[in-house]
Amino acid sequence: MVGRHFIRMIKGWQRQDDGATAVEFSLMALPYFMLTIGILEISMMFASANLLEGASGSAARLIRTGQIQQAGGDQAAAFRDEVCNYAVALIPCDDIVINVQQMDSFGDFDSMAPEYDADGNLVSNGFNAGGSGDRVMIRVGYQYDMMTPFIGPLIAGGDGAVSFLSTVVLQNEPYDFGGL
Repeated sequence: MVGRHFIRMIKGWQRQDDGATAVEFSLMALPYFMLTIGILEISMMFASANLLEGASGSAARLIRTGQIQQAGGDQAAAFRDEVCNYAVALIPCDDIVINVQQMDSFGDFDSMAPEYDADGNLVSNGFNAGGSGDRVMIRVGYQYDMMTPFIGPLIAGGDGAVSFLSTVVLQNEPYDFGGL
């Protein structure tokens, strides 16, 4: 008798599907949330890279037109302020590294490879915006630290950081008009 009752009880459990949705959701929730967070992380990373590129191009215009050179004062600080004003949303200003160098010719670009420290940050070689008609190379670097610990090592490697480098090579406009 006890055997038949037990078998009916087991068969009754097999027919019940009250918690099936909860079990299925619990199995799929973790991969779904990991995928969603990963997509958001990668979106933030690419948005930061795009923002850095836009900030570099916008600030480089101040050098190309001679506005930085003719304004007087601390040229490096004025350039940094322009980059930071553009990139204020996603990039901390203190983490931006700026390297501006005058070149004798555009061919010098090949011999001016970027230098990095042990942590992967761009090393600045100073700020020389040149003068009227000079050729200038502008590099703006930023190391993006991944926010999620499980996506960072997959994309960026062991340290969970991706280095971004924006480079602008230009020739300054002839902004010295000699007494006009």
